Amino acid sequence: MTSKFLVVKCECGNEQNIFSHASSPVDCKVCGKRLASPSGGKAIITNGTVVKELEE
Repeated sequence: MTSKFLVVKCECGNEQNIFSHASSPVDCKVCGKRLASPSGGKAIITNGTVVKELEE
């Protein structure tokens, strides 16, 4: 299992850093839409797209 941080672009245009294995829901800080939902492993990206993976 490789966990990393992701840059996710919301439908509203905001880019936000999230953890790839988020254990709680992540909402966009601008429009409030759900960006990612926990799944017991890798988070499911719901309203957005992954722009890039951040290096450690």
